[in-house]
Amino acid sequence: MEKRVPFTAEQLKGLMRDNPTPFYIYDEKGIRDATRRLINAFSWAPGFKEYFAVKALPNPHILSILKEEGCGADCSSLPEMILAERVGLSGENIMFSSNDTPAEEFAKAKTMGAIINLDAFEHLDFLEKHTGLPDMLSFRYNPGSARSGNAIIGKPEEAKFGMTHDQLIEGYRAAKEKGVRRFGIHTMIASNERHVEYFAETARMLFELVREIREKVGIRIELVNLGGGIGIPYRPEEEEVDIAALGANVQKLYEEYQLAPLKLAMECGRVITGPHGYLVASVRH
Repeated sequence: MEKRVPFTAEQLKGLMRDNPTPFYIYDEKGIRDATRRLINAFSWAPGFKEYFAVKALPNPHILSILKEEGCGADCSSLPEMILAERVGLSGENIMFSSNDTPAEEFAKAKTMGAIINLDAFEHLDFLEKHTGLPDMLSFRYNPGSARSGNAIIGKPEEAKFGMTHDQLIEGYRAAKEKGVRRFGIHTMIASNERHVEYFAETARMLFELVREIREKVGIRIELVNLGGGIGIPYRPEEEEVDIAALGANVQKLYEEYQLAPLKLAMECGRVITGPHGYLVASVRH
């Protein structure tokens, strides 16, 4: 795959006269186009939301652009929530997924009305004790040895957070008994994955769980966050992920499982901004 920079040498020299190196420069059009490709690929899904992974590029100017394109924010810390808040994001446009979380960060997420996504069964009681339970709650699933990660992530049971299958079922049952009325589910088991089939397998896994949770616990999951991890080419011989095909594969499964009006979401970061940022530096000697 051929990579072309979106500026000329003269434009770059002009920027360097006004901005001391090193600095980063971002291609706004490239970022907007990447966002639109992803959202368009899931335009068939009611209420689809891309929660941009703030950790991928915690820059308020970039977050403002992505907000204009209809994105929410996937936040994993208090500073990331504050960044999202400063650009005008609030409520369920923010999904808060963190680990080893202090009470004050849960409190901030609840005050903002963000969707809180718990990655450990024990956090349910901790959240209830310190902040009270919100009306909507999401749980993060870790399939463990039932799914393989990839070269970057490795084995999910060793490299990622989240609840086991049994903890997940018990978590929803306990949350229902404690008065939580709305529910989501989330997973994140790969990073920089470039095979479309992998994401279809993840969707099938979560759709199966939605069905099982409804049968065993008697609740309706209203939001499925498929996670992120869509890869980008780093070498000339690598190709971009076919985002349209990815969306179409998930759509087939969505229709097969008869899930409407279930909402879908993703939390991509790398595929949105990764190919569109440039580090500019000067050679001294």
